Amino acid sequence: MSRQELFRRMRKSNFFVIGAILVFLIIVISLLSPWIAPHNPTTSNLLLRLQAPDGFSKGWSGHILGTDPLGQDILSRLMVGSRVSLRISFTVVFATAMIGTVLGIVSGFFGGVADTVIMRFSDIQVSIPPMILAVAVMAVLGNNTTNLIIVLIFSRWVQYARVVRSNVMGIRNMEYIHASEVLGSSKARIMFTQILPNVLTQLIIVMSQEFGRTILTESSLSFLGLGVPAPAPSWGVMIADGREYLATAPWVIIAPGAALMIAVLAFNFLGDGVRDVLDPKNKN
Repeated sequence: MSRQELFRRMRKSNFFVIGAILVFLIIVISLLSPWIAPHNPTTSNLLLRLQAPDGFSKGWSGHILGTDPLGQDILSRLMVGSRVSLRISFTVVFATAMIGTVLGIVSGFFGGVADTVIMRFSDIQVSIPPMILAVAVMAVLGNNTTNLIIVLIFSRWVQYARVVRSNVMGIRNMEYIHASEVLGSSKARIMFTQILPNVLTQLIIVMSQEFGRTILTESSLSFLGLGVPAPAPSWGVMIADGREYLATAPWVIIAPGAALMIAVLAFNFLGDGVRDVLDPKNKN
């Protein structure tokens, strides 16, 4: 696909344009949050607890989205919380993509025992609901960010491995692969210089669609108390802490819920847009 055709498809895909703009804004806010957040996100002031949103009546130094049960500024916690969610999401997605890609290439290229072992292990993994697995492991290991990342990586590599394996099996017997083998190229060189570039398109599509799911899973675990530990701000923790005040102080739960919804939709839109842009079957 030429560069001009790629840009044309990007501009034509509404999902891609909307998703890219929203994701760009979320990333910029998360990167700048330590400097642009109006208040310290972990500083409590019980005299200001459950203060209703000020809007912009007091400028940037006011509590624009109100305060939570501990008197912490909600907007500041949302901004810094986005940084936490994105760091976890990017780490998990890229790590699972690397692990799943290597296992998928090995499985599809060598076949035989290697393929059987990897695929049977992936079958076992798929048979266990990811959320149930994550809850069980986090309950045993304890809730901290490192354990959360490890659990998410362990529970999400299968999709990458299966997608890559199916593509490698279709490429494995191509003539140029046999020619490389005849010329004496090593199997590692063939796998990572000739086969890998041919599966990158499907890999990028899967990765773009996994960001939103990972953010939602992290927030779900944090909501259950098995994710990011206090006092670090997390959207899931904010929603969990605010559920008791839904009737009396709805802004405590509405703000993080809306932020989570927008972030997940943004990455889902971007993922659908990337699929439309890179899908070779799409001729529009």
